[in-house]
Amino acid sequence: MIALTVAGLTLREALRRRVIWALLVLTIGLLALSAWGFSKLIGLDTELGTMTSGEARLVASLLLNLIMFGFSLIAAIGTAFLAGPTLAGEVESGQALAILARPVRRSAVLLGKWLGLLAFGGGYVVLAGLAQLLVVRAAVGYWPPDPVGGLGLLAAQTVVLLTLALLLSSVVSPMASGIIAVGLFGATWVAGVVGGIGGALGNEGVERVGTVSRIILPTDGLWRGAMNAFQDPSALIQMGPGEGGFPFLSEAPLTVAYLGWAAVWVAMIWGLTALSFQRRDV
Repeated sequence: MIALTVAGLTLREALRRRVIWALLVLTIGLLALSAWGFSKLIGLDTELGTMTSGEARLVASLLLNLIMFGFSLIAAIGTAFLAGPTLAGEVESGQALAILARPVRRSAVLLGKWLGLLAFGGGYVVLAGLAQLLVVRAAVGYWPPDPVGGLGLLAAQTVVLLTLALLLSSVVSPMASGIIAVGLFGATWVAGVVGGIGGALGNEGVERVGTVSRIILPTDGLWRGAMNAFQDPSALIQMGPGEGGFPFLSEAPLTVAYLGWAAVWVAMIWGLTALSFQRRDV
């Protein structure tokens, strides 16, 4: 009950800080621009001739991954910079003392903040992603093979990052925790691209960079699973050998073992956050 109350307060704080309204404006702008762009694909004149509806759907599946990455990036920045103030900020300002002075377990407060951020970040990527899928369907008639799985993995990616941001906010300042979390998110994505290029070139050492980074921080691994769920299955065949170097194509869906590791990773980081928050002076 206490956790749900704190979750509600966290969402109310996001609304008070106008984060939700800022995301809404950004999302509507991105949806409008993408709708205009996708509507121009069919019949587009290229060097290879006029683009047919089938070619347009294939291109749309690649562009869809690009736009979905934009939504996941917006969600990552939003949740990372919201997680810092909601924990470290309240401790530094003394607001946390007003709650923790009562007979309330710190783990319940932390769980409530985690649930509130999960509802915020996960809800955003699911709703914005679903709106984007409907835009693509209306513009070029393309519908991904596994939209539910793809949106679920995008939400899971957000959960991983917000959990990391909460851990960082329990030990460093709010601003630093947001910067570090977003920086690690970007670095892991770059490492994944480098690993894909290494795989396309047959260089196992470079390919291992992406593999190791996806184990240390599962955001890029979950993102690649989401891309595989959104892309046209024939895209890999059309791109031909060496497609692994293209950053917005994924070769295979995620394994159950990797999804299990991502769940264990979140549980471990959450446990470390609870331990750190328990020992912190307020």
